[in-house]
Amino acid sequence: MDMKTSITNLRIDGKRLWNSLMDLGAIGATPKGGVCRLALTDLDKQGRDLVSSWAKQEGMSVVVDQIGNIFMRRAGRNNDLPPVVTGSHIDTQPTGGKFDGNYGVLAGMEVIRTLNQHNIQTEAPIEVAVWTNEEGSRFVPVMMGSGVFCGAFTLEHAYGATDVDGKNVKDELTRIGYIGEQKCGDHPIGAYYEAHIEQGPVLENADTVIGVVPAVLGLSWYDCTVTGFESHAGPTPMEIRKDALQVSTYIMQEVVAIANRYPPYGRGTVGQVQVMPNSRNVIPGQVKFSIDLRNVSDETLNQMHEDLLACLEQTRQKTGLKIELERVSYFPPCPFHPDCVGEVRNASAMLGYATMDVVSGAGHDAIYAARLAPAGMIFVPCKDGVSHNEIEDAKPEHLEAGANVLLHAMLASAKVVA
Repeated sequence: MDMKTSITNLRIDGKRLWNSLMDLGAIGATPKGGVCRLALTDLDKQGRDLVSSWAKQEGMSVVVDQIGNIFMRRAGRNNDLPPVVTGSHIDTQPTGGKFDGNYGVLAGMEVIRTLNQHNIQTEAPIEVAVWTNEEGSRFVPVMMGSGVFCGAFTLEHAYGATDVDGKNVKDELTRIGYIGEQKCGDHPIGAYYEAHIEQGPVLENADTVIGVVPAVLGLSWYDCTVTGFESHAGPTPMEIRKDALQVSTYIMQEVVAIANRYPPYGRGTVGQVQVMPNSRNVIPGQVKFSIDLRNVSDETLNQMHEDLLACLEQTRQKTGLKIELERVSYFPPCPFHPDCVGEVRNASAMLGYATMDVVSGAGHDAIYAARLAPAGMIFVPCKDGVSHNEIEDAKPEHLEAGANVLLHAMLASAKVVA
């Protein structure tokens, strides 16, 4: 069998991939079948230790940078070439699942195991990355490790982030033993691929196995505060009330209306609300809530932003209440590199998998990696489109298919040595 034919027939071991996912999912397992493994906790350390041990078993070198990103390298014939990298994260939401992030890391590990099993050498090195605090559920900002790596914000800013108990990132990295010496960003990337469950229902609804991801929606996150006046719910007449909650609910409805004005990729969500004083018989004096706007182009996302500002100004004039808005995060829409998108498309076609283009509505570490190198993503379906939930699930055969696409896309970039 010649090399071209043998590489074409190369496949990952789906059962081995599934078993790895289940082994990692046991760390922080929840009663409903999910995972709670927050960034930089003892459980995160256990997960990091396990994945790193698997890498070392495969003969990979392991390097940790100053923000705790882990880079696990399989040498190439020419180690002066920048590595072809894949990866994701292993931290989870408080009520997370076994696949979000974890699949991307372990699909990469399965690529390495498959290459080792078949004694296949690549021209460029291949690496699997574990990015720190992608979820942002314990520390803000989200996608912290990849963000510091690409220079989106400083190491000092990330180190100073605190959780609800006042513990900061630097101290927690030190405590779990994952504050490395390598300077963030002093780690070249030749190309980057990330495999991920879709986290939405599009692929499943279309009965399609592989999502080719041409882009990720841009997003604007805001904190909005409406300040009224607290008073007794009984004696205070309706016409003189300064009810912060009622005004806030009007704005919340407008967030949804703005998203509906810009289909098909407009998104508008209020997911976090704090009502003060939060008492049954007191008119709310202040409400703080989050706003999440998303779309696929800068033009439409900026127009949604302007619509929101206009809504707030009109509401101020109409109600006389103080309304404050702070934009706390902004990620521009991220088109992926045509070369990497093309390799994903080519690999899927060669393997015979049904594909469709799926624009990602969620943020991923690939967004930041794409600032430094050509990047692409591979989506596979998840049950009912559910993610960030303990019942998150995916079919083994779909996970296997995505990892096979990842394998062949990475080999196309890393070049097999004949």
